[in-house]
Amino acid sequence: MRKTMVGLLTGVSFAAMGSLAQAQELTILWAEWDPANYLQELVNDYQAETGVTVTVETVPWPDFQTKAFTEFNAQGSAYDLVVGDSQWLGAGSTGGHYVDLTEFVKTHNLTTTMAPATMQFYSEYPGGSGTYWSVPLEGDAVGWAYRKDWFEDPTEMANFKAKYGYDLAVPTDLKQLVDIAEFFHRPEENRYGAAVYTQVPGDAITMGAETFIFSYGGSLGDYANYKVTGLLNSPESAEGLEDYKKLYGFGPPGWGNAFFAEVNTAIAQGQVAMGMNFFAFFPSLLNEATNPQAANMGFFANPPGPRGDDFAALGGQGISLVSYSQNQEEAMKFLEWLVKDETQKKWAELGGYTAAAAILESEEFQNATPYNKAFYETMFKVRDFWALPEYAELLDEGQQGFYDYVVNGNGTAQEALDKLAATWVESLKAAGYPAE
Repeated sequence: MRKTMVGLLTGVSFAAMGSLAQAQELTILWAEWDPANYLQELVNDYQAETGVTVTVETVPWPDFQTKAFTEFNAQGSAYDLVVGDSQWLGAGSTGGHYVDLTEFVKTHNLTTTMAPATMQFYSEYPGGSGTYWSVPLEGDAVGWAYRKDWFEDPTEMANFKAKYGYDLAVPTDLKQLVDIAEFFHRPEENRYGAAVYTQVPGDAITMGAETFIFSYGGSLGDYANYKVTGLLNSPESAEGLEDYKKLYGFGPPGWGNAFFAEVNTAIAQGQVAMGMNFFAFFPSLLNEATNPQAANMGFFANPPGPRGDDFAALGGQGISLVSYSQNQEEAMKFLEWLVKDETQKKWAELGGYTAAAAILESEEFQNATPYNKAFYETMFKVRDFWALPEYAELLDEGQQGFYDYVVNGNGTAQEALDKLAATWVESLKAAGYPAE
């Protein structure tokens, strides 16, 4: 009787009260890095508007995938949403871990409002199917930071032109980038040409190597038809991998285990002329507290290859609704709030990399930081790794294959790619695909 009276007094049934109580909190899983901090700041606005608490739970990058898929495979409800890597789409969707968001994408016209490449690589699976499993959240891709003071030094400029026959400036193609790295490589002065990705755990060296493979006219394979042979190990792919190895040779000593932190450290220590990194890691390079060279930093998009092929490796993530969440209705309301123009604008202002095309194309966004224009240019030319459910095995094989050639120096680029192509075909066939 007392319970009934309470319900009458409040004007809310107990069933409704239970539903409301359940919807008072959402938990998002992401990796531990600055964009996750920006997201927590952003979602505090949602809490202020709705009363729903949104917590962004973070996990160190090396443990992120394991943490997520352990929870998924246990059909756990600890997380309502996950900001997952693009390569997770195959496993997340076919494993039943993600909610199909195709109708949401259509209702909110996201294929038009978001940069096309982000919908293709962060959200759609299988490729070309028109079925979507996430909303693009953190756009990212490989770009370059460089020392403007070195590039603009009159003596360096004169010496460079005398040696290479053209002006020292931001490279217009990757062959020029290799020339510049060679020019500034002076170990006796503790100066080095370039810092690139080489680390084996995770996806580091693959992200670096594929950027050159794509830009030289090569490919990792035909995803739709599971064709690898003749694409991954094409002459163009081999040429790109050869030049990537050259860049590794122009790096600091002991450069065989480098990813984003090591690249930024080399830049901050004044060691390198150029550093490859994902755009999400560039903000700290403009902070004098973390980078004594902050005033001398410049940034540019990955240049095209020698034949005009213009690509960059995709990073970043989309946000997906976990199928085991007990708060799916509220999670959908949150996604509706997230894709609003004003929310995406605030996301960009906080430091997140929006995928909203109109914001990326705006002068306000492009002029907001020294690297935003390069980011805008890059997000319309990205390419991605395989997104099959078996991507983790393919990635590990790629990491080992690229490392064995680039860092260990075993064989030629062509031999390394021939070997990796055969390995990938074997792995794809073992998984049941008609690979060749």
